[in-house]
Amino acid sequence: MSTTTDQQDGSIMRGVVLMSVAMLLLPGMDAIAKYMATFADMSPGQVTFYRFFFQVVCTIPLIFTAAGAATLRPKQPWLNLLRGAIHGAASLLFFAAVKYMPLADVFAIYFVEPFILTAMSATFLGDRVGWRRWLAIIVGFGGALIVIQPSFVLFGWTALLPVACAFLYSIYLFMNRAIGDADSPLTMQTIAGFGGTIFMGAALFAGHSAGIGDFAPSLPTSVFALVLLVILGALSGYAHMLVVRAFRMAPLSLLAPFQYFEIISATVLGYAIFGDFPTPSKWLGIAIIVASGLFIIWREHKNRKASADIAFD
Repeated sequence: MSTTTDQQDGSIMRGVVLMSVAMLLLPGMDAIAKYMATFADMSPGQVTFYRFFFQVVCTIPLIFTAAGAATLRPKQPWLNLLRGAIHGAASLLFFAAVKYMPLADVFAIYFVEPFILTAMSATFLGDRVGWRRWLAIIVGFGGALIVIQPSFVLFGWTALLPVACAFLYSIYLFMNRAIGDADSPLTMQTIAGFGGTIFMGAALFAGHSAGIGDFAPSLPTSVFALVLLVILGALSGYAHMLVVRAFRMAPLSLLAPFQYFEIISATVLGYAIFGDFPTPSKWLGIAIIVASGLFIIWREHKNRKASADIAFD
């Protein structure tokens, strides 16, 4: 019994580590999207299309070299395509937001998402969420607000884009857990890449036909821009494979608050690339976010150890 519990505990901690690494990597993708929209004059719709197109380009070689061509025949193709379409819509909203707002501001507003995700996991998956974990989530969200204190007066309706993104992304992450392990993370991300590419191709065509500037089609104007887009696709594909893997190792409600870690690299990249200098309040907020995540790790380990001791007795 103790050995089984130790193995489960180790699996959960590995899931937490994978989730944390993914969350530190993903803002690099958003920084590239903001750079392409602001400095390379590429529309958010076009950037989002390339994000999924190059995700497929970067994951297919792994299919043939590591997993075999049979992996391209998923057991749940329609659900994975739907995941990709939902993720495509969420990414479009996020990339449109970062075009007009500072990167960390977008993340600060977006972090209503762990609330949505935790509530969904408790309601539909039966994950147990105690009051201490809820408190840690609230404290972490408070830290995110301290980082940037988002102002709807300053940004207007644009500030609602990250909120809509958070809702769609919660559904996407929920589906990662709900689908289970019928398909490998590599298969799920490749097929989702196809779903996102198809969705964004249709959205790009419809938006451009309607004369919406944020859907203007374009090609990369330089080799550097092309390299950035390839990196964008690689980051999105591989980092989200870590997320899928993490959700198979640990409860969704436990992993949800670790999305706050994104604000760390988002703040650093915002300063390094776009000159958004972090104020003392931002560093205070980051400290609160990290502390809340570490508390959740400690609390989960303590609960599992207590359960193991009771079972052993």
